[in-house]
Amino acid sequence: MEAAPRSDCPINQAVEVLGDPWAMLVLRDIMFGDRRHFRELLTGSAEGIASNILSARLRRLVETGLLTRVDARRGQRAAYSLTEAGVQVLPIMVALGSWGLAHRAGDQRLRIRAELLRDGGPELVGRFMDELRELHLGVARPDPCAPRAADEIRGAYEVALRNEPIEE
Repeated sequence: MEAAPRSDCPINQAVEVLGDPWAMLVLRDIMFGDRRHFRELLTGSAEGIASNILSARLRRLVETGLLTRVDARRGQRAAYSLTEAGVQVLPIMVALGSWGLAHRAGDQRLRIRAELLRDGGPELVGRFMDELRELHLGVARPDPCAPRAADEIRGAYEVALRNEPIEE
């Protein structure tokens, strides 16, 4: 059961749902890594999330309406999907990434996605949101012939990996 917010201020209410760092990282991994199952999220976490923390965050994200959980039948794994509210977190992540680019140093390979989304502006972010809706909600993209934002992001990351100096 979802707790009552501290106040009716929309910023407070958003922070109560999105202000937890692990929640944002779980959403990031679902959006950008297409990780939909508990084990994928656990083993694919660059930050090394503990299983009890992941379990609690997934439960909270379902309770707050950012994810849905499709219970698995025997022998299958439960899958998590973004809701429309979850898809609409993407521009917030882009803003956070832009702030991080401007004010924090980091690994160039990990900065590529944030740079591309920042530089691609609302058009690229909108296309990526359409792809997330298609993948998670079953809503067809408005322009199925348009280049896929996810392919552009993945391609830029692969180029960055190839161009990175090899450490000896």
